[in-house]
Amino acid sequence: MVQQVFHHRPTLKQQNKPYKSKHASKGSLKEAAKGRLAQQSPKSVATANAAAQSRLNRRNQSKQVQAAKRQALISATRLFNGADGAPRIVAVVPLSADVNAKNVASALSESLDVSGDECPDSGLWRLRADRFKTSLQFITLPYRKMYATLDACKVADYVVFALSSEVEVDQWGDTLLRSLQAQGLPEVITVVSSSTPMEAKSKTGIMKSLLSFIQYFVPSQTRIYDIHTSSDTLNTVRALCEGKPEDAKWREDRTYILGENVEWDSGILGVTGVIRGAPLSPNRLIHIPNYGDFQVAKVMSAPLPKQPKSGHGNASMDVEPTILVEPTADDADSLISSNDPDDMANEQTWPTEEEMRGNHGTSEFDDAPIPDAHNGTTPKVVKKIPKGMSEYQAAWIIDESDDEDEGENDQVKGSDEVEMEETEEEEMVDFDDEADGKKTVDFEDLDMEEEDRQLKIWKDRKREEEDDLAFPDEIDTPMDIPARTRFQRYRGLRSFRTSPWDPYENLPRDYARIFQFEDYKRTERAVRRRAEEESAVVAPGNRVTVYLKDVPQEVARNPTFPFVLFSLLQHEHKKSVLNFTVQRNTEYEGSVRSKDPLLMCVGPRRFRVNAVYSQHLRGGSKGANNVHKFERYLRHGTTSVATIYGPIVFGNQPCLLFRETEDKQAPELVAMGSFLNPDTTRIVAKKVILSGHPFKVHRKTATVRYMFFNADDIHYFKPIQLHTKLGRTGHIKESLGTHGYFKAHFDGQISQMDTVCMSLYKRVYPKWCELWTERDVQSRGEGEDDKMEE
Repeated sequence: MVQQVFHHRPTLKQQNKPYKSKHASKGSLKEAAKGRLAQQSPKSVATANAAAQSRLNRRNQSKQVQAAKRQALISATRLFNGADGAPRIVAVVPLSADVNAKNVASALSESLDVSGDECPDSGLWRLRADRFKTSLQFITLPYRKMYATLDACKVADYVVFALSSEVEVDQWGDTLLRSLQAQGLPEVITVVSSSTPMEAKSKTGIMKSLLSFIQYFVPSQTRIYDIHTSSDTLNTVRALCEGKPEDAKWREDRTYILGENVEWDSGILGVTGVIRGAPLSPNRLIHIPNYGDFQVAKVMSAPLPKQPKSGHGNASMDVEPTILVEPTADDADSLISSNDPDDMANEQTWPTEEEMRGNHGTSEFDDAPIPDAHNGTTPKVVKKIPKGMSEYQAAWIIDESDDEDEGENDQVKGSDEVEMEETEEEEMVDFDDEADGKKTVDFEDLDMEEEDRQLKIWKDRKREEEDDLAFPDEIDTPMDIPARTRFQRYRGLRSFRTSPWDPYENLPRDYARIFQFEDYKRTERAVRRRAEEESAVVAPGNRVTVYLKDVPQEVARNPTFPFVLFSLLQHEHKKSVLNFTVQRNTEYEGSVRSKDPLLMCVGPRRFRVNAVYSQHLRGGSKGANNVHKFERYLRHGTTSVATIYGPIVFGNQPCLLFRETEDKQAPELVAMGSFLNPDTTRIVAKKVILSGHPFKVHRKTATVRYMFFNADDIHYFKPIQLHTKLGRTGHIKESLGTHGYFKAHFDGQISQMDTVCMSLYKRVYPKWCELWTERDVQSRGEGEDDKMEE
């Protein structure tokens, strides 16, 4: 047997090509070419040139960007550089009771090796940092001074939050941080200060915990400095003295001054400080927080005394101030904030004697006097009051109130409230306002149990809000008042979103006092363009004294701290209808109802407002008819629009809503948001739903009861469309009987368990705002301090 030998196929053998080389040298390639030149295609040549050019362009572009950033940094910090440069304003904010702003500022000054006046407990303290060729101006703030802290952070370049390593931040500190976060913060630096240094073992954990806490409010924070460590103190000062501080967006185009000295003489208030932000125009109004708006009389220079050079004495050389700019009479803004409505413009006037003679001719009765009315011909006003009520109590009963806030009728009433009203209805008696010509007034106190019961009902806002959330807009038709009288200001709409509504009909008297823009955006652009092109201005960085006209003496007698000035843009003193987008503070659990008195902070200004809340459409759209649904309560998790009467605002300025408490320096933060627009044609429509029960049902026809209680109301509301909660629509066909039953026809078969509804709408308006002042807060705080000292 012959043994067969197995061989691999020759195609599987790998054979390397001898002339291929991975790493051919330039010499070997030149020798292999033997003088021949490889011809490149035009496409490859263009690609190589483009790659080289692109690389050169990128390199040149990066150099230009780097140079632009360097030049921008130099331009931004030029305001603070040099001996005459503006100081960097540093607001030191303690967030705990055991932290003292004075100790923080003193510890930072020690690293500068400067000697001077002692740092005050509360006030301004200026230091010269020669090591960094700049100067610092500290605003040392006391603990639990809410409004002073808000004003200081509005003008500060840096905010130093001082935390404690032993005491946690309380509710006041949490509210302050949320308020500052919504208001807009400049550059923030966080330090830890306490009476004793931290132990080495627990320091790492404490620093991590505090960093995690502050990052919740200021995410840009990457580290916290320890005041008791010399290296951290020096790094804190270096962070304050070097670089460009981040600016709050809303104040970029506005002039603001931190007052260093305040003096008053015969109605002229002089405030000395350094101009910051935009250039100062003498033709624009100046706003002083807590006091209002004032006109500029003149602006004079106020340079610091120059120190003589060595060898020329020790006395400082004063420089005479000069007038820089003065307002122009034709261009200066007026203090008129609202129109004066002419109440007699559309009133019927009495005819003159000539007109009466022309109508009646000449007769013996022309000169006869008008006889007096006979006794008993003047109708007496008769009111319905509870039995036993005195004349004094009856005088406070208003028959027809012009106030649009009818919350007690618009809410679903609880059992206690219904019981109290039924008791009052049973004991109603007729009372004559002019009976017997009484001049004396008697007053009767309720017993404590009844007073406590009524107070509890009045304060039970939480229950009302829950009922409104469960049954939105539903109310019960009153039985003692005709529905056509109770809802005479309401109207029916076929479609809430598309039905036309004239925004200029039946306007209140306050609408005659406000100003309106034809085109708000165009006016804003024109105002900003004019501010940029104005020539008679003072550039930022100059130390000046601004003199204001017609300022009350109390401003200088007890000035607020810190004393700041803000320049307004043109037209920002005039009143109009303002709309703000607001959101509830997640930590506030109280009830916020429309027209509740609140404190609103808008940019540098603060007002007492009674805002009206309405729905905010997606994207800020106005819809087809600019009609928006009124919201009785400001709820969590949604964005609403708050409407007020207030001075005009330009730009996206932040707003805060506070509710004042017994502690005037610890208000509750209710909501925060920003300015939307000054739309006077925005219609806020209040909706009420009258509900009825389908008593009998026959396919598409039903007999409905409990919606009305007399036939006249049915005929009055007959044109308005009906709807059910399950989606059917219909209309009233006829009245049945005299007890308010009616027959209705629908577009489909309805269920016996369904509810028949009728929607009614009326337009609501806010109340006129007032300037908020801190004078009563300060006087109360001083009184409390005196008691504590005693």
